[in-house]
Amino acid sequence: MHFYITGDTHGNFDRIEEFCQLNETTTDDVLIILGDAGINYWLDIRDWNVKNQIANMDITLFCVHGNHEGRPWESPSDYELFPWNGGLVYREEMYPNILFAKDGEIYHFNGYSAMAIGGAYSVDKYYRLSHGLQWFDTEQPDEAMKAFVEEQLERADWKVDIILSHTVPIEAEPVWAFIPGLDQSSVDKSTEKWLQTIYDRLEFSEWYAGHYHIENEDNGIRIMFEDYDEICTEE
Repeated sequence: MHFYITGDTHGNFDRIEEFCQLNETTTDDVLIILGDAGINYWLDIRDWNVKNQIANMDITLFCVHGNHEGRPWESPSDYELFPWNGGLVYREEMYPNILFAKDGEIYHFNGYSAMAIGGAYSVDKYYRLSHGLQWFDTEQPDEAMKAFVEEQLERADWKVDIILSHTVPIEAEPVWAFIPGLDQSSVDKSTEKWLQTIYDRLEFSEWYAGHYHIENEDNGIRIMFEDYDEICTEE
């Protein structure tokens, strides 16, 4: 079993298909998507078309929640919690190779512990609302989710090998990549500020994030987009 990782896909999986072919993957292999997979964005037949494409791919997707998709329990489908690699994931029976992480669950990948912490604020929120596009009011973690994450970390003595998030702690924001002209004072940074409190306490080895559509590594955090890597390799 291999654990690969990449950034946002926003419903376009052509590059993932190519990756699977080049690496001769099977559904025993896992590709982690660091949020905004875009599988549950439209909440209509367009999503089913994407899922059917993925169902024919030789890979299992493990998706962190982003801010351009509905949470699995909200979309009009048949997601159920399913035990997987030491934690719980959301899965539809029709699509067993598409898994969504449950925020705060601690998974075990080849002996390494990994926690998913999804969500972020959408800077394009009002554009989407004014143009009839989907926006989800649960895009950021709520207080109950935050409490669960912190309870899980307390049980783990604040030690986790790998964090898989969508956005980053506020001190790790790639400010050089922000959209020019966007008034940052209008952006809700509550998730990033909360992640900073976790970053400051947590003992970890690797932290991966997506969201910014860039590829960068700083402050011990790697932001990914269309690049790939393999993590949790067996010794």
